[in-house]
Amino acid sequence: MSLVVLWVIVALVAGILEVVVPAFGFIFVTLAALATAVLAWLQLGLALQVVIFAALSLALIVALRPVFLKRLGPGVPDRTEALRGKLAEVTESIDPVRGTGRVIVEGHDWAARAPIPVATGSRVRIDGADGIVLLVSPV
Repeated sequence: MSLVVLWVIVALVAGILEVVVPAFGFIFVTLAALATAVLAWLQLGLALQVVIFAALSLALIVALRPVFLKRLGPGVPDRTEALRGKLAEVTESIDPVRGTGRVIVEGHDWAARAPIPVATGSRVRIDGADGIVLLVSPV
């Protein structure tokens, strides 16, 4: 198998990994492998190809990844982020010692925590989330 084909295979594998693994870094390895395939086609030595591939991969990740991440924005917001600042009704009293409590917000039931006890039927404001547990404070 020629080195050109080998570098194209590396590029394909990295491209597939970019789609499968949400890291946004394998695309730069893909580009470096394709550039190295051109160098292999020009019949540069294998050692030089490997050095250029490694250097180019690292340079692209360090130089371009932050730029693209900034332009693409923070990504898809999670479901709890959209609830921040909204009001909810406590359906199961919130006990900060036991870590129990439930609220209804926009018709959906959520586990909730608060720094102080909150009685059933009280209104609370959603301050954030810890995973899928809403962090709330009394209104």
